[in-house]
Amino acid sequence: MIKIDGFRIKNFPALTELGQQLILARCPHCSVDQPSLLQCARFETSDFLGRYQRTWVAYRCARCGGVTTAEAPKGSNYVSEIYPAPLGVDETLPDKAKDLLEQAIDSSINAPAGAVMLTASSIDAMLKAKGLTEGSLYARIKKAAEQNLITEDMADWAHEVRLNANDQRHADESASLPTSEDAKRVIDFVQALGMVLFVLPARVRRGIESAKDS
Repeated sequence: MIKIDGFRIKNFPALTELGQQLILARCPHCSVDQPSLLQCARFETSDFLGRYQRTWVAYRCARCGGVTTAEAPKGSNYVSEIYPAPLGVDETLPDKAKDLLEQAIDSSINAPAGAVMLTASSIDAMLKAKGLTEGSLYARIKKAAEQNLITEDMADWAHEVRLNANDQRHADESASLPTSEDAKRVIDFVQALGMVLFVLPARVRRGIESAKDS
């Protein structure tokens, strides 16, 4: 497992090479498991002074056709950056919320209904970690906005995505099952919620501590 921009990426080899195939647990575009990402282009770049030289390789997913680019410093064949980055989970989140969100990301394509329920459970764990334990999920998100833990816009956003898994749990015949797009929207929300509740405050604390030490 490695980290990209502070996020932990599951099953990503620490020494992935710029080879004929990019080894990732999931395609960054369609999230298919164990994707076939085959090299389709390779080139080198540098800045305007001829420095900061890098090697780039583009890989095409055999399933969805999406292109993922990977780069390494010139002279090295080991990947240092990937675009778009695979979905990851920030280490700052509470352990239970983090694990549930990782499971949701893993199942978002093949089992979107399950992914929605997992993300709802991840949000539940985040809110409980902030002392919000009473009432429905939506009620506690609203309470978080009233306490200025999140913005009112985020509370409104919660009502625009399918956070509430009651449709699936209660087998409501009139409710359609969530799609992979529904799951993606919910995952986007929970990642943003985690950023506001835990990640940004942790970065601010680290910044303050760093400033004191300098």
